[in-house]
Amino acid sequence: MTLIEHIRELRNRLFRASLAILVGFILGIVWLGGPVLHLLQQPYCDLPNSRLADGRCNFVQLGPADLFLLNLKIGLWVGLIIAAPIWLYQLWAFIAPGLHKHERRYAYVFTGLAAPLFAAGAVLAYFVTAKGLAFLLNVTNSEEITTTLDITRYISFVTNLILLFGVAFEFPLIVLMLNFVGLASAKRLLSWWRVAIFVFFAFSAVVTPTPDPFGMTALAVCLSALYFGAVGVAFVNDRRRGRGREVYAGIGDDEVSPLDLDPEPVEAGQRVDASGPIDAPEPIASPAPIERRYDDMT
Repeated sequence: MTLIEHIRELRNRLFRASLAILVGFILGIVWLGGPVLHLLQQPYCDLPNSRLADGRCNFVQLGPADLFLLNLKIGLWVGLIIAAPIWLYQLWAFIAPGLHKHERRYAYVFTGLAAPLFAAGAVLAYFVTAKGLAFLLNVTNSEEITTTLDITRYISFVTNLILLFGVAFEFPLIVLMLNFVGLASAKRLLSWWRVAIFVFFAFSAVVTPTPDPFGMTALAVCLSALYFGAVGVAFVNDRRRGRGREVYAGIGDDEVSPLDLDPEPVEAGQRVDASGPIDAPEPIASPAPIERRYDDMT
């Protein structure tokens, strides 16, 4: 395919993906926006003293269009999730022809693992949100102060936490990718476990928006468990490929490799005859005249 044909194919696939997202956005606004909003409100609504006398959650709207824009935002997120099989397929159909067979197989495996890992991170973030809110509201509990949450800021808090936890759970795929492409062996990955655990706890302390230790510890422990699980898969992959059984596998980087110092006799080479004289080059014919209507490029 030429460059113009590639651009035309990209345009068509982007149009199909955008159309699928638009349909999912409409479905999210009409049918699924309310249930999703209710689900995101549950971590706060299940807490004591979070409801009004009539049973409604104690949320406020600071701007006249805040709730409307929030519904549009939730509808867009729902539309992206609903249309994910279609726009992911369009993306894959555009990239796959340029990949080798083994690269496509790896892409299938990593894509099949990415979605469950992200979902697991999102579920963990949902429970961490409930624990974090309970901790924060208990710390700030006072008879003189009434806590009322802004609905838009609360939903942004929950969705950002879900997104951060979901992306963090994709880290084991990076570890497996380093091993599968041969950049890091399983033994080397295992030797980095102290640094990895420190990075996990530091990362969890930074990205977790609540100051309670529950959320940070839950995320760091899950990331550590996923890291050791990925290292275990890397050991299986190294054994399957025969890594570690090379000639110099058991030799350290600062250790001299064993060399065979027994000299071998060098036999005399064959006699080389002298080269003959080189003939004179033939004369080069002058180029034909170029017509004036063509330039040097055509």
